[in-house]
Amino acid sequence: MFLRLLSDVRWRAANPRWRRMTCSRRSTSSTAEPHPISLPAQAQVVICGGGIVGTSVAYHLSKLGWKDIVLLEQGRLAAGTTRFCAGIVSTARPVSIELKMADYSNKLYQQLEQETGIKTGYMKTGSISLAQTQDRLISLKRIASSLNVMGIPCEIITPKQVAQLHPLINIHDLVGAMYVPGDALVSSADVSLALATAASRNGVQIHERTSVSHVLVQKGRVTGVETDRGQISCQYFVNCAGQWAYELGLSGEEQVSIPVHACEHFYLLTYPLKEPLASSIPTIVDPDGRIYIRSWQGGILSGGFEKNPKPLFTEGRNQLEIQNLQEDWDHFEPLLSALLRRMPGLEALQIMQLVNCPETFTPDMRCIMGESPTVQGYFVLAGMNSAGISYGGGAGKYLAEWMVNGYPSENVWPLDLKRFGTLQSSRTFLRHRVMEVMPLICDLKVPRWDFQTGRQLRTSPLYDRLDAQGARWMEKHGFERVKYFVPPGKDLLDLDQSKTFYKPDWFDIVGSEVKCCKEAVCVIDMSSFTKFEISSTGDQALESLQYLFSNDLDVPVGHVVHTGMLNEKGGYENDCSIARLNKRSFFMISPTDQQVHCWAWLKNRLPSNSSLTMEDVTWKYTALNLIGPRAVDVLSELSYAPITPEHFPSLFCKEMSVGYANGIRVMSITHTGEPGFMLYIPIEYALHVYNEVMNMGQKYGIRNAGYYALRSLRIEKFFAFWGQDLDAFTTPMECGREFQVKLEKGMEFIGQEALLEQKQNGVYKRFTMFILEDHDTDMDLWPWWGEPIFRNGRYVGKTTSSAYSYTVERHVCLGFVQHFDEKTGEELVVTTDFINQGEYEIDIAGQRFQAKAKLYPFSSLFTHRRRKDEMELSAYSGKPV
Repeated sequence: MFLRLLSDVRWRAANPRWRRMTCSRRSTSSTAEPHPISLPAQAQVVICGGGIVGTSVAYHLSKLGWKDIVLLEQGRLAAGTTRFCAGIVSTARPVSIELKMADYSNKLYQQLEQETGIKTGYMKTGSISLAQTQDRLISLKRIASSLNVMGIPCEIITPKQVAQLHPLINIHDLVGAMYVPGDALVSSADVSLALATAASRNGVQIHERTSVSHVLVQKGRVTGVETDRGQISCQYFVNCAGQWAYELGLSGEEQVSIPVHACEHFYLLTYPLKEPLASSIPTIVDPDGRIYIRSWQGGILSGGFEKNPKPLFTEGRNQLEIQNLQEDWDHFEPLLSALLRRMPGLEALQIMQLVNCPETFTPDMRCIMGESPTVQGYFVLAGMNSAGISYGGGAGKYLAEWMVNGYPSENVWPLDLKRFGTLQSSRTFLRHRVMEVMPLICDLKVPRWDFQTGRQLRTSPLYDRLDAQGARWMEKHGFERVKYFVPPGKDLLDLDQSKTFYKPDWFDIVGSEVKCCKEAVCVIDMSSFTKFEISSTGDQALESLQYLFSNDLDVPVGHVVHTGMLNEKGGYENDCSIARLNKRSFFMISPTDQQVHCWAWLKNRLPSNSSLTMEDVTWKYTALNLIGPRAVDVLSELSYAPITPEHFPSLFCKEMSVGYANGIRVMSITHTGEPGFMLYIPIEYALHVYNEVMNMGQKYGIRNAGYYALRSLRIEKFFAFWGQDLDAFTTPMECGREFQVKLEKGMEFIGQEALLEQKQNGVYKRFTMFILEDHDTDMDLWPWWGEPIFRNGRYVGKTTSSAYSYTVERHVCLGFVQHFDEKTGEELVVTTDFINQGEYEIDIAGQRFQAKAKLYPFSSLFTHRRRKDEMELSAYSGKPV
């Protein structure tokens, strides 16, 4: 029967009459003018792209009160990828912001037909995600926990329940599944047309068959667009061009880097079954089989994400409107086989068409939104990773809020364009990376997994030296960073393939590195840190930084200040350390992934004054973190300088000689709470200084360590991490960092008013440490991050970081606790008593574990484990990386 089906398929593919019939089957109507009319000379906003994304942005901008908007589409509305979208609206997403976008989209589409009068094909079918392995079921349970606390109905079901919901599904190899009854199906093109219609009624002008050739820029701001029908002056431009977003970004007077790349995406359509499939039957997602299956006009629509995807259009721009690309049944065969294994009753079913259309993917499987770091007023929403219909409504809403209000209503940093640099825009890099990304949509992603393509792009000068000593690498912002070091004699292959939700194979290795940090001395290469130098000929540097940062930077030369770079709402745009090198010069250290974001934030707010300069010196310095009680001995012997607390107090910076090398910036800070020093070394001296440190440190028990050890140390010390614990919606008052804010420093700073209000009225969430009490490290699932927190049985927040503490020999989770009125749901102030008087549980994949909540680290538990001679050096501290 299987061979008969394939022969039937091949006959249809070779039949010219059938090709003509199917090519014309899916036509798209239009709400815009059939023939071009004159373009307006000016507008407030010009949107390029008339698919689900562009029409959603237009719709939401008009809802927020902006009316002077022009939407340009080079072909016809919804004639791009939107036209071929499978129409599955799924909320089962592992990333919180993506889950929220999909949930909003679902609710929007449900009422859109009533609002506009245009049929959108919305049908609430529910979805069933299948698990063929226990690890897959664990990942589904983690998603289900997040969905349930978000108020989205969801349950883990048995294979028998799957058969009851969808009788055609073969359940013999399943161990369970996740059922989301609220998921839906839509006609993607019709949803896009409905959004366009509503936007048009609100005053948005829509022009089809109008191509944007480039964006006009003056003094770093958008001033207009050049089209094939004339020029339009505008204040804002939104690139929603989908697979063409990359080329459009490069075509402007000032290039905007948008790292997206297209791959071919296949799905098939069948004729109706003998007993036509009900339109309301649940959608099936079989990630282990790499396929999805939905009902379609009594038959099925089924596609997937193969292991060997086919990237396309690497050479540049393609056709104006997307046509069905060439069929490739040999390429689709593994997905077809998976479909027939899952639904064996379909073997004799006739296939109507194999659709092959381009889908756009990004380097990290998350869509791209936000304002360009180089051109003000240039916004982007693109790269939907085959989830455009699920994300389109919510993504358009957040981008519209960003443009109108200056910020979205949720933390969208995981999607922000500024998480990428130009280094991710190489065509070769993108081609290779999307070939990995597309299969990863279905691959099981256990904690701490890493991309394998596009690696060794940015490396420390010590890379080869560390690699030869057993370093195992991860990547951040394109920079290679060490996870841990494999000791000689370990089974390297086994360790590299260790992927689990339980206790990992590197547990003992990291434990020994942590032990060395506490008892002797370790070296961690932290060269990936973002490093800026800001200086001026007069006092402009100090005055500007005092306004941009919350702490007082008017400190004596040589002092280091931990401070937040806050927004108007008091939230963290950056968390950094700033050393005052002299009266007019400052050295700023920020997290690795802040390089683009922080530069853009400062550049847009620093005065354009020729006497004030800012330089990115990230590449100029190798950074070594010398951690442990014997760090002082190693450094003093190498520098022949006094390094005692009296001569070198905590949070101090001075230039020193280390070995033969001069001009080493040494700071008494480790970012872990342990004693030690950060060494910022001009790159030409890096190898020499590293060798000297390792040679001198042998008698003190020195060893290399990695970021996993650093993570354990900083979490047990209750140090927050920007981008994971801290974000643009988290203030210093909410995370116990009031001491890093100087409200009365003699001049205003950004966010001051919001912080004064919080100081007076209290905060609505509190950063809290949790120690798991009834958790078996060897046998139970581990917490990683994103686990729901329950207080007295009620959901109050999620964990943001988790790590095993080798000091207290328990898991430590960090997260935010909120307080809601049980009757009204009103948000209430979170007090110290509220935190301390609750009984807490952490939900790990549906299983709850008791936890003890603390608003301060367990210092008493740490110190009794330390040797007496270490306690004198315990005053050194630092901030998280």
